[in-house]
Amino acid sequence: MPTRARELQLNYFRASIGVANIKGGAGILRNLKGHQKSDLIDGAESPEISAVYDRARERVLTDQREAGLDRVVEGQLRWDDMLAHPLCIHDAVDTKGIVRYYDNNNFYREPVVEGDLDFDGDLAADLETAAEAVESESLQAVIPGPYSLSDLATDDYYGDEAAFIEGITDFLVGEVEAFPETETLFALEPSLVVNPPGDGADERASEAIGRVAEATDAEVVVHTYWGALSEKVHAHLLDAAIDAVGYDFVSDHEASLYNISEYGTKESVALGVVDGQNTLVEDPETITERVEWVEEKLPVQGFDRTYVTPNSELFYLPVAKYREKLAALAEAASPAEVSAA
Repeated sequence: MPTRARELQLNYFRASIGVANIKGGAGILRNLKGHQKSDLIDGAESPEISAVYDRARERVLTDQREAGLDRVVEGQLRWDDMLAHPLCIHDAVDTKGIVRYYDNNNFYREPVVEGDLDFDGDLAADLETAAEAVESESLQAVIPGPYSLSDLATDDYYGDEAAFIEGITDFLVGEVEAFPETETLFALEPSLVVNPPGDGADERASEAIGRVAEATDAEVVVHTYWGALSEKVHAHLLDAAIDAVGYDFVSDHEASLYNISEYGTKESVALGVVDGQNTLVEDPETITERVEWVEEKLPVQGFDRTYVTPNSELFYLPVAKYREKLAALAEAASPAEVSAA
C-alpha cells in the first residue's frame, strides 16, 4: 500500500470573512464600494479598495499558516459573486439581475456572456500577490470548474451548450496558464452534484475539466459538494486527467463511499469531513474518526495523498468559527502527516 499523506486543505474564502478580520475593514469597504449591484467588484476597483483587500489577504494567509495548513489559498476575497466572479468582471460579460446561489440564501449577479471570452488575468493577479508572501510549495490555487461556471452563467454568444462550455474551458485554460507556480489547484464543481449534466453533456464536462487540469503542472483536485455524484457522472469524472476527486462526506457520506468502493477513484483523494456551513465546530477527534472511517471502509484502496478539507466553501461562517474549524483540522491531521509518496 502506498504511503498516505494527509494534506490540510482550505478550499475557499469569501470577502466578508477576510475583510472582517481587519479592524474597520468591513466599514471601510461599505463606504468605498456602496451597497448596490453596480457597486460590486468589476475588476477596475480604486487603489483604496484594493488596499483593503490586500490587508485582508495578508490576514487570511496568516490565519492559515498559524493553523498549520499544508496548503494555503489566496482567499478569493474579491469574489463578490462566489464562483461566478471570473465571468462577472470580464469585459465580454454583462451582469444582469441577482439570482440565488444554488439552494442557499446567498446570491450572485447573473453573468450573461455576450462576446468571446478572451484572456483576462484577474485570477492570476490575485494569486501573484499571494505568491509574494507564500512559498510556491505551499500555495494552492482555486478556480470554479468549467461545468459549474457554465451552469451558473447564461450564454448569449456561443450558441449552444457544447460551444459554450468549450468557450468557458478555453477561457479557464488561458487563466490557469498565467498562474504563478502552485503546488495544487482546486477546481470547485458543485454543479456536477446539484445540477448534473445529462447524457453526452457529462462526457463533455469531464473532457473540459481534463483540459483545464492539463494547463498546469500542479496537482489538480476536482472538489464536489452538496451531496454525492451520480454514478455515471462520477465514472466520467474519473476519466478526466486529474489527480484527485473531492467527496462531500458531510452531506451524503454513504453515497460518496459507495461511489469510491464501487467504481474506485484517483490515486489521491480529498475528503470533505468538516461542515463548511454549520457553526458547530467539530472536535479534532471527530474529524480523525471520519477520515479513519473512510479508510477502514476501503481496505483495498490506498491513497498516495489524502486531502482533509471542509466539505464546502467556508464563507458562510463567522470569523471566529472559521478559525476554530481551521484549528480543529490542523490538530486532527497533524499526527498523521508524512511525506508524500
